[in-house]
Amino acid sequence: MTGIEELLLSRIRDVADYPEPGVMFKDITPLLADPAAFSALTDALAEIADRSGATKVVGLEARGFILGAPVAIRAGLGFIPIRKAGKLPGATLGQTYELEYGSAEIEVHAEDLSDDDRILIIDDVLATGGTAEASIQLIRRAGAEVAGLAVLMELGFLSGRARLEPALGEAPLDALLVV
Repeated sequence: MTGIEELLLSRIRDVADYPEPGVMFKDITPLLADPAAFSALTDALAEIADRSGATKVVGLEARGFILGAPVAIRAGLGFIPIRKAGKLPGATLGQTYELEYGSAEIEVHAEDLSDDDRILIIDDVLATGGTAEASIQLIRRAGAEVAGLAVLMELGFLSGRARLEPALGEAPLDALLVV
């Protein structure tokens, strides 16, 4: 285990039975509260952004905003939020996707993306991959290229990576931690 992995893991708190019985929630708020750990996380993700050749960073609602915005600043890139449907003003482009029970929709301001853009998608956790897969589809529908997906933590037992690999194609999936 590397030094950054140890630092990040030491600042992630397990919360049993949240949000429902049987779930072990990975709480990143202690990591965000520690300026050294948050800065190290931002540096590691900004390095991925540089390596990917991204021109912009997309953050997925809501913790992807917290991680993605400082990465965009650190890497000298623009930041674009992908939000739940109905949260962005003006004209949007939406993508519906299936959840375990029902469906959901995410949206982006399409004018914020162009066919010259290479987008690094950032989120806190890769679980089943549904939201990330929908964001990949949405970015491509807006005309931009997906440069990669970077997450703080991948929950390996939920097989999100296997779901996303066909959607990502040649674009890399980087997880700083796999639990």
